[in-house]
Amino acid sequence: MTPFKRLGRKTAYEHTYNPALLETFPNAHANDHFVKFNCPEFTAVCPITGQPDFANIIISYIPDKLCVESKSLKLYLHSFRNHGEFHENCVNTIMKDLIKLLEPRYIEVWGEFLPRGGRRPHFPPRSKRRRRG
Repeated sequence: MTPFKRLGRKTAYEHTYNPALLETFPNAHANDHFVKFNCPEFTAVCPITGQPDFANIIISYIPDKLCVESKSLKLYLHSFRNHGEFHENCVNTIMKDLIKLLEPRYIEVWGEFLPRGGRRPHFPPRSKRRRRG
């Protein structure tokens, strides 16, 4: 039996922001290594106009003791779909939720949003380092 609540089961999508969807598994490697997710189907809505915003979210981290389970990450990102939040806040919220969950040695979260209103917002990595030990 899998220890995960969602992996291997029928997918039920939530449409309200929910960090409790994130699940972890133990990092099996003692050496530093990057885990990278490219998530090109991210959506949220503008908190003022309600218009949809589309983005490619790129998450790259060096795990310490835990790794994020990929299906739970997909469902978590999908939970932003009807969440009214500015671009910058979405990127920072994702990073903060992953830091709280994983306590990684290093993390970067990028937000590459599609053009809307004649501009293309691009938010370089929001990153955090943690010392070993």
